[in-house]
Amino acid sequence: MPADYNGTWEMESNENFEGYMKALDIDIITRKVAVHLKQTKEFIQDGNSFKTKTLSTFRNYNLDYVVGEEFEEHTKGLDDRVVKTLITWDGDKLIAVQKGEKPNRGWKHWIEGDMLYLELTCGDQVCLQIFKKKN
Repeated sequence: MPADYNGTWEMESNENFEGYMKALDIDIITRKVAVHLKQTKEFIQDGNSFKTKTLSTFRNYNLDYVVGEEFEEHTKGLDDRVVKTLITWDGDKLIAVQKGEKPNRGWKHWIEGDMLYLELTCGDQVCLQIFKKKN
């Protein structure tokens, strides 16, 4: 049985988010605002089916997917690109590969205790975000 991601998670830390956004060619004004935001993630998981929301006071992003099924993702509100995304399990980790114009793009989610980890990758830039489960 895969890990249970259900719940609301609040950001505790956000390392190298600006470097990651630069690799995505996000403009400087948006980067300067975004690095100061505290995001909240909401997961609704039913087996391999996920409904996720990333919420902030600046922008929100919703992503629904089924693990193991490739889909076309429109990153509207992020870097406004279209990528082919495939999310798979690696043990209890969710691994996403996003194929498009940017090389080595994707993310990994995993849980340790009451902490949710998100590693975002684009090119040679890696951002690590850590969230704590909200009671």
